[in-house]
Amino acid sequence: MNDRIGFDSEKYLEEQTREILARVEGIRHKLYLEFGGKLVYDFHAARVLPGFDPNVKMRLLQKLKDRADVLLCIYAGDIERKKIRADFGITYDSDALKLMDDLAEWGIEVRAVVITRYERQEAAKVFKNRLERRGVRVYTHSFTKGYPTEVDVVVSREGYGANEYVETENPIVVVTGPGPNSGKLATCLSQLYHDFSRGFVSGYAKFETFPIWNLPLKHPVNVAYEAATADIGDYNLIDGFHLEAYNQSAVNYNRDIDVFPILSRILEKITGKPSFYKSPTDMGVNRVGFGIVDDQVVREAAIQEVIRRYFRYSCEHAMGLVDGDTVQRIKLLMEDLKVKPEDRTVVPLARTAAEEGREKGKGSEGIFCGAAIQLKDGSRVTGTNSPLMHAASSLVLNAVKHLASIPDSIHLLPPNIVDSLGHFKKDVLGGKVVSLDLEETLIALSISATANPAAQAAVDKLKELQGCEAHLTHIPTPGDEAGLRKLGVNLTSDPDFSSKKLFPGS
Repeated sequence: MNDRIGFDSEKYLEEQTREILARVEGIRHKLYLEFGGKLVYDFHAARVLPGFDPNVKMRLLQKLKDRADVLLCIYAGDIERKKIRADFGITYDSDALKLMDDLAEWGIEVRAVVITRYERQEAAKVFKNRLERRGVRVYTHSFTKGYPTEVDVVVSREGYGANEYVETENPIVVVTGPGPNSGKLATCLSQLYHDFSRGFVSGYAKFETFPIWNLPLKHPVNVAYEAATADIGDYNLIDGFHLEAYNQSAVNYNRDIDVFPILSRILEKITGKPSFYKSPTDMGVNRVGFGIVDDQVVREAAIQEVIRRYFRYSCEHAMGLVDGDTVQRIKLLMEDLKVKPEDRTVVPLARTAAEEGREKGKGSEGIFCGAAIQLKDGSRVTGTNSPLMHAASSLVLNAVKHLASIPDSIHLLPPNIVDSLGHFKKDVLGGKVVSLDLEETLIALSISATANPAAQAAVDKLKELQGCEAHLTHIPTPGDEAGLRKLGVNLTSDPDFSSKKLFPGS
């Protein structure tokens, strides 16, 4: 593992800002700018483009904040079914609240929240009430009547006209939301309809990150985008509209290409003029490709991301969250790239650690779990579970001892602290398992650090685990997953459970 850089965030920021301002210059009233991907903490982009600042979009917004309003869209169905954002392990409605707080910390206020495809779902109503009682303006848009085929109905008072108009002040209106299918495009088009109905000439563009239009179709970075969206069935294509109009090959994804003829007709109906855009690629403001400074570095990083996605979807399939087709799509992508799961360095190391633990504990009950991490200096550390702690706990303690050059013979957690926690979990809280998960272990380590200099040295090294690659031979418990996420570790795991029990807390 190394810190090779493949992407120049500053160059990208300059290019993307210039392109957005060029789009605004041609608009007399407002530019509705749909933001694809994650607005903040875009860790996918940071993983596949080493050097990419995960908050570069926020920095761009800061530069434009005196000229921009922000609308946040969230699909009512995502609220209802409690869809999870994997990076943070929180639901999309919670992610929307977090996004509003994050924006506020950057000095950017969300003008309003739009709940899309709203049918008075109970969870969506509660979310709406919660926001309004905190002083946030909330608008609700129902499914657009006639969409997508009956354009005359879509662009009418019964279609977009039935949606509430969101009042904004600035010439740039950024429309964002947690995850795909949040209703951002429909919100932009609805606003365009209302503006033109009032005699104002507005425009639309899309802030894109992936796929990267000027990279080859099968470039690993674009394949990594397909892997990231395998659960919703996205896939990349050559933009035939762009090829016909400009005789230039460009990559886009299926939903944008499929909807383009309809979108063109809707825009022509709204504006009364032929669409300015000749292709879906035209609509995108995407200068990411110009920020790549080392193609080999980003290729290698993207391939690793595809493997990570394979493990993630395999685990979600085991937990019943995705179907088998999603896993099969990832397998096909890996075959195209000629890679296998074991090409992720920490995978065979973790499996070997589990096997060694199994050999040492022959005759013992329970499942033996292994864990491995690759540190930034290239060194690799492993851990296994025991009656006292989970494999993830053992792994992190071993890793920070290595980083702090602490001998194996020195205990970071005194027996009295471990025994006290075990007593608390079993005899006070009535739990059946005393083994410490990672969150509990980190708390114990911080307590130990008050009297143990070695433990304090280990605590000081925890930050160095951020961005390191780790693998577990079992699906992590909530405490292990949360602890590794907070440490910023890029975690994968085999799709196996660490216990035969159906309920993890039993």
